Amino acid sequence: MPENPATIGRYRCGRGQPLLVVAGPCVIEDETLTLSIARRLREIAAELPVQLVFKASFDKANRTSIDSYRGPGLQAGLQVLARVKESTGLPVTTDVHEPSQAGPVAETCELLQIPAFLARQTDLLVAAARTGRAYTSRRASSSPPGTCGT
Repeated sequence: MPENPATIGRYRCGRGQPLLVVAGPCVIEDETLTLSIARRLREIAAELPVQLVFKASFDKANRTSIDSYRGPGLQAGLQVLARVKESTGLPVTTDVHEPSQAGPVAETCELLQIPAFLARQTDLLVAAARTGRAYTSRRASSSPPGTCGT
């Protein structure tokens, strides 16, 4: 097994490397709040022996109510994540739900995240891999820790 199987922005992720933490709000509410959270997380991470990737979703497609806020959408969400990256210097990630989203997301994000409930969608995984970016997926019966599903 390689010592460093993935490069995520300026980080090397793998055995022997500092812990890689992916953190941020469940969904992008607005740019001001998202930037504030990212800056605070960067401050916290600077005090710890960890590498931080900022995560926020542009679309939480797994809501239990059709009336729940899902996020700003792909284009507006990627614009906010680009500003987070520019403002903080942190690598960013977000969920990818459809193969057509992989390319645009990879233009902004150093890491693509496949939600647990989509981890068996071959076309989506192939599209993520074709971007050349690192991606993560997790097959599970429920949402991974740190995500919200309602």
